[in-house]
Amino acid sequence: MPTYEELLQERDELLRRVAEQEKRLVEQEKRISHLEKLIEEVRRKGKRQAGPFSKGEPKADPKSPGRKPGAQYGQSASRPVPRRVDETLDVQCPLYCENCRGKVRLRGKESQYQIDLPPIRPVTTEFVVHYGECQDCGRRVQGRHPRQISSALGVGGVQLGPGVISWAAYLNKIGGLSYGKIADVLKEMADLKVARSTLCRAVARLAKAAEPSYEKLVENVRGSKVVYPDETGWRIGGQSSWLWTFVTSGQTVYRIARGRGYADASHVLGEDYSGLIGSDGWAPYRRFAQATRQTCLAHLLRRCREMQEVSTGSAAQFPSAVQTLLQVALAVRDRRDAEQISSRGVRIAKGLLQARMGRLLAQEQADPANQRLAKHLRLHENELFVFLDRPEVEATNWPAEQAIRPAVVNRKSCAGNRTARGAHHQGILMSVLRTCHQRQLSSINLLTGILHDPQLRPHRALTGSSPPR
Repeated sequence: MPTYEELLQERDELLRRVAEQEKRLVEQEKRISHLEKLIEEVRRKGKRQAGPFSKGEPKADPKSPGRKPGAQYGQSASRPVPRRVDETLDVQCPLYCENCRGKVRLRGKESQYQIDLPPIRPVTTEFVVHYGECQDCGRRVQGRHPRQISSALGVGGVQLGPGVISWAAYLNKIGGLSYGKIADVLKEMADLKVARSTLCRAVARLAKAAEPSYEKLVENVRGSKVVYPDETGWRIGGQSSWLWTFVTSGQTVYRIARGRGYADASHVLGEDYSGLIGSDGWAPYRRFAQATRQTCLAHLLRRCREMQEVSTGSAAQFPSAVQTLLQVALAVRDRRDAEQISSRGVRIAKGLLQARMGRLLAQEQADPANQRLAKHLRLHENELFVFLDRPEVEATNWPAEQAIRPAVVNRKSCAGNRTARGAHHQGILMSVLRTCHQRQLSSINLLTGILHDPQLRPHRALTGSSPPR
């Protein structure tokens, strides 16, 4: 039978546990109340018509609308004077002032230019194709002009030219227009009647012609020193799939695949990729054993901010400390790029940051969310500050995020592809168009040139090792 002192100790222990539980219940009630308010706010925003486009509370001191100062637009704040003037109209000065009816004395003249689109009229080219018959095998033989994109006659005797096909591909893959809307645009602007199915087949032929250039882009990405991958959801035939993007300094490759694993990533990068991968914390990228990795600090900073929004008390201290360290690292990078700190100073600052992060991760975390964040940081501890050693490496994977955005806009209108073949063509044309944007090349001229190339060779301006200056 327990003694009186043992009963007192047991009572004290029970009272202590009850006090701890009551304290924990109070904290949990506060957390539940806070989360309920957040959920209610998200529900209200989702019901509003402008909810999907909301960026949060407006800024207290927003930028003024309209045109920004001229320095942001280059050397001149005004549009450059056109090289060619097609029509000149002389505008005489009134003889009397419209305000006071006083007589006007002429002082000089100035020029104003108005740029407009001319009426668009389709240009039709007739190819008179001569044909014959082989005396040995009896097979039909016919000629083909370099400007012909197809040798089909008869039913296929009236075809769309490379300019129309290139514009259709641009409007569909960049503008996000459906083939039906593109047909309406061609009818409205050029009085050109064309069916949606015709445009779809023509764009598929363009993708097939551009496939050698696409394969060369994939080869260049595999040989690049730095690549930024990312992925987002897609649809193939109504089934869940993934759109992958791989961005280098002068090229972008898209690939639509069923999966989101290492096999899909290595299909473009190759299993033996030995460059640097700047990505988020997605696990398959860690399986590239020969590669160096830089984890995206923007994802970590966003995670820390979100954790602080829902954390209370001491639980918010850990994500706040992590956020502070990452922001200090970005400040060191900015000072390095502005040449305000020497390379030796950068190395010292990096060593201090690594030591502070190591001490922070050595601490025990009671909050489950903090435990998950600490586990993630320990896994990527050596990948946090690589960008301080290599100026050509970004601290975030923003190049891939920027490349994903046009695809996301396109996804809102098309919702994906109906077939795997269409998804393959989608990846080819999006890669070509995005690379043109990076290299400041004319997409329409380049696609037209690809259609005119009968040998289907990779386009040198598109697949060169370095972008043009």
